[in-house]
Amino acid sequence: MAVLVYVEHPEDELSQQALTFARALGEEVRAIGVEGAAYAPAGFAAAIESVVAQQPYSAVLAPGTDHGNEVLAHLAARLDLPLAANCVSVTLGDPASVTRVRWGGSLLEEARVHGAALLFTVAPHAVAADAAGVGFIETVRADDDPVKVLERVSTATAGVSLADADVVVSGGRGVGSSEGFAVIEELAALLGGAVGCSRAVTSAGWRPHSDQVGQTGTKISPEIYIACGISGATQHMAGCKGAKKLLAINPDGEASIFASADYGVIGDLHEVVPAISAEIRKARGA
Repeated sequence: MAVLVYVEHPEDELSQQALTFARALGEEVRAIGVEGAAYAPAGFAAAIESVVAQQPYSAVLAPGTDHGNEVLAHLAARLDLPLAANCVSVTLGDPASVTRVRWGGSLLEEARVHGAALLFTVAPHAVAADAAGVGFIETVRADDDPVKVLERVSTATAGVSLADADVVVSGGRGVGSSEGFAVIEELAALLGGAVGCSRAVTSAGWRPHSDQVGQTGTKISPEIYIACGISGATQHMAGCKGAKKLLAINPDGEASIFASADYGVIGDLHEVVPAISAEIRKARGA
């Protein structure tokens, strides 16, 4: 039998990771993309269902993105099969065995899943994307969906995006106000990075939701993540666990974020962050 992989886009890193995960299952891999006038999960699921109806598959999987999880959830409902989301390990069989991330990464759940085909999504950064890339992708066409997208409003961003940045400088409640983010923005600009924030900041209206790092925000994987005035709540750490290195700046030496940090500075971010920026300028002769 074969494994079917729904690929959102050939250049999408999480789609590449899902394909890498699929190749490790030891079966033939078939990758498909879905074409449609606009993203519509029910229509995309129907298109994938038409592919599944052509031959039996041992598994159907997708990247654990918002779209991937949503499309596979619709597919599971159409096929009357269970869906295992955010898996980090899978052993095919009847039943299949899966290990998946729960509670924002605070625990791993081991489960057995029964069904004619295993439907699952791959947790972001569960594996590194294979250098082989995506390879050949078949394309299927989605029929018109009863839900229509009437308008798309793009988020106005300057410079590198939060999801793609190699450096992310984030601020939490400790920044104190929207004006307090000036020092965060300055450091991010010097490092050629993006500005992020915690959910407490967006709830306070200091920054837009598009800047939020966390389980309900953007999941990032920069080379370095600089967290300023962020306590380290589980939901936030779920969004930045893909970072290669973490520098935490917090006046509370007992803050939980220090347990996950590679480097830590106990101090007032309004003093520490400008000092870092000053040293960067000094080193560059500016």
